[in-house]
Amino acid sequence: MPPRPLVAGNWKMNGLRANAAEVEKLKRLMAGHGALPCDVLICPPATLVSTVAAAAQGSAILVGGQDCHPKVSGAHTGDVSAAMFADLGCSHIIVGHSERRADHGETSALVAAKAAAVHAAGLAAIICVGETEAERDAGQTLKVVGEQVAQSLPAGALPGNTTIAYEPVWAIGTGRTPTEAEVAEVHGFIRDALHKRFGAAGGEVRILYGGSVKPANAKALMAVNNVDGALVGGASLKADDFWGIIGAYLG
Repeated sequence: MPPRPLVAGNWKMNGLRANAAEVEKLKRLMAGHGALPCDVLICPPATLVSTVAAAAQGSAILVGGQDCHPKVSGAHTGDVSAAMFADLGCSHIIVGHSERRADHGETSALVAAKAAAVHAAGLAAIICVGETEAERDAGQTLKVVGEQVAQSLPAGALPGNTTIAYEPVWAIGTGRTPTEAEVAEVHGFIRDALHKRFGAAGGEVRILYGGSVKPANAKALMAVNNVDGALVGGASLKADDFWGIIGAYLG
C-alpha cells in the first residue's frame, strides 16, 4: 500500500495574526467534505504557531514548524528548538528547505542534525532536497539529490518519522514546473534510495513534490508515480487555493 498522502503548506515568512481567518475558512471547507483521503498540514512562521493551532482546533489540520535548532535549549538567541514546537502542539518540522540551505549556508550534515532533533522531540521531519537550475542544466540532478538524501537523513530516521520533499529549486515560486516525466524520474530515484536505506519499508516513506504547486496543476502532479503529496508555498496562504490543491485527492 502506498503511504497516506500529505498536503503541507509552508507559509514561509508570511502572515500576521489576521491570517488565522484563512485557517478557519479551510477548517470550514474541510468540515463540509467529511473525512479526507489525505493529511493536511500548515507550517506558519514560529510567531503564528499558537495562533494557527488555536484556529485549527477541532479539525484534522495539523500544525508544524518551518525550521529548528539542533539543540534542545541554550544560548542561541533567536532560534527555536524542536522541543519548543512540540510544546505548542506541532506534529512536523520542515528542515533543509532550499531557502535555508541557500540563505543560511545550511549543509546536509546540519540538516541531518536538525532532523535528529525533530525525531528526539517525538515529531516527524520533512527533509527537503532539490537541485538548482545550474545543477539541472549540467545534468547533475540525480547526483545532487542522491547526495542530499544520503547525507540529510540521520541515523534515527524511520519511515514513520521521516518525509522527503523534493523541491527543484528553480521551480520554487517561479511559476516553472518540471514535466510529469521529470518529476517521476526524480521521485523514482528517491524511492530507490529509500528502499536501499530501509528495505521494503522504504515504500512507506512519503515523498512530497514542491515547486509552484497550484490548483491548476495539482491533480496531474499528485497522480505521478511515487508522489505522495505536496509541499505548497504561496498557494497555501489562501484557503481557497490550498483547498483546490487538496482537491487533487477528492476525485
